[in-house]
Amino acid sequence: MRRGPESSEEIIPNPRSARRHWRAEALRRRALSPVRILLMILLLPVTTFGIALGVYLRTSPYEPAEAVLHIVALAGCDAARAVGVAPAYRGGPGYHLRNDPDGDGVACGSAPRAAPRMAAPAPAPEARQRMVGSAKFVRP
Repeated sequence: MRRGPESSEEIIPNPRSARRHWRAEALRRRALSPVRILLMILLLPVTTFGIALGVYLRTSPYEPAEAVLHIVALAGCDAARAVGVAPAYRGGPGYHLRNDPDGDGVACGSAPRAAPRMAAPAPAPEARQRMVGSAKFVRP
């Protein structure tokens, strides 16, 4: 017959069970440590970037080395020149439409043509007044 906690006899725990409980409690304390949780939160962007880069390298039509250069060229023409993929031709590694302002199929190949500057029209005198009942507010 088993005795309840109200009995005067002390129950001696199984030594194996006690060690198992002690190890589980130690593991729980380490897992829920505030420092560990903060570190995991801070490393989340790094982990996400690593996963995204790995997926891109596996699915890219380019070889892995060319795929990395293609991603770097996305940062702009200065970065593309720094890694040696400028000028890049349409369909090749390093070509991004955003780096081809004149649309000739060569990214970072030539200086973009400056748009002609036109003088801004002078505002009408009534536009300088504040209009009541509208969403447009202009300083007097």
